[in-house]
Amino acid sequence: MEFNGETPLPLSKYSKRVLVKTILESQNGGSGLIGQKVIVGGLVKSSREFRKEVVAVAPPVPAPAPDAGEFKDGLKKDIQNKLYFLKSMMKAWGGDHRVREKKVYSISHKAPLSQPSVSILRISDGSAVSSLQVIVDSILASPAQVMPTGTSILVEGILQKPSLQGKETIEVKAERILHLCTADQERYPLSRKRLPLESLRDFAYFRPRTTTVASVMRMRSALTEATHAFFRENGFLHVQIPIITGTDCEGYGDIFQVTSLLGESKVEFKGRKADLGRVKASIHEKGRKIDELKRSESNREALAAAVQDLRKTNDLASLMEAEDRKNSENSYTHLRDADFSQDFFSCRAFLSVSGMLHLGSYASAFGNVYSFGPRFRRNKSESKKLLAEMWMAELVMAFSELEDSMECAKDFLKFICKWTLENCKEDLRFLSKRVDNQIAARLHSIINGTFEKVSYIEAVEAFKKHLTEKGEESRFDRVTHLNDELERYIADEVYKKPIIIYNYPKEMKPFYVSSNEDGKTAAAFNMIIPKVGTLIKGSRIEERFDSLSARIKELGLERQQYEWYLDLHRNGAVKSSGFSFSFDLFVLYATGLSDLRDAVPFPRSFGKLIS
Repeated sequence: MEFNGETPLPLSKYSKRVLVKTILESQNGGSGLIGQKVIVGGLVKSSREFRKEVVAVAPPVPAPAPDAGEFKDGLKKDIQNKLYFLKSMMKAWGGDHRVREKKVYSISHKAPLSQPSVSILRISDGSAVSSLQVIVDSILASPAQVMPTGTSILVEGILQKPSLQGKETIEVKAERILHLCTADQERYPLSRKRLPLESLRDFAYFRPRTTTVASVMRMRSALTEATHAFFRENGFLHVQIPIITGTDCEGYGDIFQVTSLLGESKVEFKGRKADLGRVKASIHEKGRKIDELKRSESNREALAAAVQDLRKTNDLASLMEAEDRKNSENSYTHLRDADFSQDFFSCRAFLSVSGMLHLGSYASAFGNVYSFGPRFRRNKSESKKLLAEMWMAELVMAFSELEDSMECAKDFLKFICKWTLENCKEDLRFLSKRVDNQIAARLHSIINGTFEKVSYIEAVEAFKKHLTEKGEESRFDRVTHLNDELERYIADEVYKKPIIIYNYPKEMKPFYVSSNEDGKTAAAFNMIIPKVGTLIKGSRIEERFDSLSARIKELGLERQQYEWYLDLHRNGAVKSSGFSFSFDLFVLYATGLSDLRDAVPFPRSFGKLIS
């Protein structure tokens, strides 16, 4: 079979192989590629084995020597017999002919070694939803080596029309195996058919090999690209915000502490060290008093009492020293009393919950800036919409107002919805069939729809009215404020469309958010969309030094943490606004999934840290 001369397929630049997607998405189903030699590789998704029927040819029967008149007829028959034998052998061993095969549904270890077979593999390299059919003759490798699900294989072969009838339009007939690593079916978790997503969470390192999770991760990658594209096209500067910080950005205290003290052989605890010092000083003083009583040889009862008191004090000191030794060996307890001047950064350090403060410093210099990365919250909630580590896109715009941030948020959301529809068509089709058939409709509703804009008070009243109409007004009595769950309910059930709630009570927003003129509400908004809830949180950022300082004091925050931020506002402060976008929640929205643990490559949640 010869290649028909069409331009050779492009290679993956750094591995010199052809991606499955490149072959399957070629024009006319790849028919123009027939005869082209390629190298392809991937993981075996499924497989079948077919045994070849070897046609036995009876040996020729001895015949009497022909006379001269029969010589030509005999020669002709002899040639026909040889041709028949050659055709039979070609049919048995493949060649360019269709093989007469007997179907076998499992790997057979009992088959005679002399019986030839072909393994028909479906392999995926993650570049596309569909997989590519690869034919491997048993001459190259036995079925037991290549057929197990999860086996990694790299082959060089020829693109050809399918050997068997089916939905495939093209396949690769392997000529050489360049790499082969067989998966152990006893231990490989994906050898079973269609495991549910919740079962796959314990195998986060294997689950991208499944078709559903692979589609989600390709879409996640595309959405990452869309996020950067929007900011790049609108003139924002990308700033890498530190993950480790000395500031509790929002002042809520739900932060992870970073310390190296747990690994030190000696950890000093300031309060306990001082107490032990006082006890030892007391022992010295009491010992001196006992010596004086002994020298005076008077008041034996006072001497006995002093000795008893000294004994108790020594016991107390021994207990405190033992506890200190225990803390040195296992300093997980009382870390709040540790002397952090001995720590790696010589102060307390945390995993960042937000990058808004750091972005503010760059917005004063560059105007419009954004950051994209992980943020961490010590949240023990079992909500399907929260994780300890979540990716956020955050931005700050200099000399902008709250309304400007609202408009930017709407434009951004419409942009990435449109990007998803235009750049993830194959994965959207698959997920619409496998997960949720309303994905595309929801994305279009964001692009073409409007956002209901209501104040916090109006949202509360609408929620109360809705409950009253349903006869559930008693439920409202238990509501103290609108949390993420209630806001999602309001978007889903009350307004039934995306909404923007603004003018929140200032107690519900971080210290850096500006207060409105009434002194009671914050110049802030939440953008809530049906299915996932609060997707974007934005605000006008306080630029007045006195107001910031007063707010820090009002909330009882540790002022020393925020001195650098206050210093920024002592010198050429710029008024600004911005928002944070919950990237992971939008992945849920765009893929139809319902649990963040299935939309994040390696989810971190309370009680779970796998891989």
